[in-house]
Amino acid sequence: METQRQRKIGGVIQKDIVDILQKAAIDGGLKGTLISVSKVVVTTDLSIAKVYISIFPNDKAQELLEGIKSNQPLIKHELSQRTRNQLRRVPDLLFYLDDSLDYIEKIENSLKGEENPIENRDLLEKRKKS
Repeated sequence: METQRQRKIGGVIQKDIVDILQKAAIDGGLKGTLISVSKVVVTTDLSIAKVYISIFPNDKAQELLEGIKSNQPLIKHELSQRTRNQLRRVPDLLFYLDDSLDYIEKIENSLKGEENPIENRDLLEKRKKS
């Protein structure tokens, strides 16, 4: 269970990281790319923040995530400059790709009937629990 303090620090980090990443994307020449931070989870000792990022369009998502991970010290420094009056110590940032939108799209396609296991028996093997 997350405490009120963890949620508050996660919200502050989320708001500022969105600004940092959007600015970096625009400066880097990625005008058609949308980067959003879907969730920030802070550990109980406030030392690590897991940042879940959604990138649209999804074709270059893994490449952008690797670039964000390689620039993590610069992002943490920029975050510390923005939050110096709110946080004493900025937690270490771990970036993850949020694939929940892809998961939702697959479920919607299944519900629309585009993947009908009755007509296509090969789909049943994919859906079996191991």
